[in-house]
Amino acid sequence: MNEILTQEKSIYLQISEMIENDILRDILLEEEKVPSTNELAKFFKINPATAAKGINLLAAEGMLYKKRGIGMFVAQGAKEAVKKKRRDAFYENYIKTLLVEAASLGISRQELADMIQKADAEA
Repeated sequence: MNEILTQEKSIYLQISEMIENDILRDILLEEEKVPSTNELAKFFKINPATAAKGINLLAAEGMLYKKRGIGMFVAQGAKEAVKKKRRDAFYENYIKTLLVEAASLGISRQELADMIQKADAEA
């Protein structure tokens, strides 16, 4: 959790995304304990209820689960769940939008594919 909170979106969403990022990067592994709401609150200097909201969001999505009296843990399959969630969002937020914009500009599918290959070569 070496990321910094920004004003761009709600803090609890940023907390949940940071945990997701740590799961994707294998910083937090399946069945591993995640930082407590109090630890997150202290680290980011936020209200514990805000940190809890971010953690509870991931629990509601099945990526974390609670061990009573111990804390929250990364669920089995959480990494794949995060990937699926992010791929679905990528499709909705980027691919569909890209195709609509390309069509409005008269860019053919082949031109679009060529642009993607060019950008990939430059990356």
